[in-house]
Amino acid sequence: MEPATHSDINQQLLVYRAWLNAGEATRLFQRLQNELPWQQHHIQVFGKRCLEPRLSLWVGDEDCAYRYSGRWREPSPWPDYLLALKQALEQRVQQPFNSVLLNYYRDGADYMGWHSDNEKQLGSAPVIASLSLGEARRFLFRHKLNNERREYLLEHGDMLLMNQLSQQQWQHSLPKMLKVKRPRINLTFRYTMSLS
Repeated sequence: MEPATHSDINQQLLVYRAWLNAGEATRLFQRLQNELPWQQHHIQVFGKRCLEPRLSLWVGDEDCAYRYSGRWREPSPWPDYLLALKQALEQRVQQPFNSVLLNYYRDGADYMGWHSDNEKQLGSAPVIASLSLGEARRFLFRHKLNNERREYLLEHGDMLLMNQLSQQQWQHSLPKMLKVKRPRINLTFRYTMSLS
């Protein structure tokens, strides 16, 4: 399936609308929501320890421990259906992945602040595939040098592919949408290198 929308941020971003059809997306959403051991982690914000405004889970190959928000996280093993999804995604975008960070936004009060996925373990030019399930949410980009902004509404089954230099040049966020009362699950597939 070709992307219905090709958003050009220095040719670093592709949006595949309905990469999963509605039925597939709904079945996957229900399995993820009901079967995974979701966790709410603590993070340090301006020296204060607080709960992340979302639930999350790190899944990956055995050697894919990941340093995120100042803490090492050991991966949960791949459920069969997530492994099959990873393999289909690898074939579609011609990019290997060995891990996925899943975020569960319970409603529009849960969010993700401005950041880049630029941890050393991801290398200098990571490719990240982000699958959205559930309630549609705004996804924002902000250029690090000139503050240029872009906004996309990611819907149920959409897949966003962030290529090479996007993490060096841009930050992204998922802002609060307080009128949203239903959940969203986001899966960000990536290749994580061992630092040992």
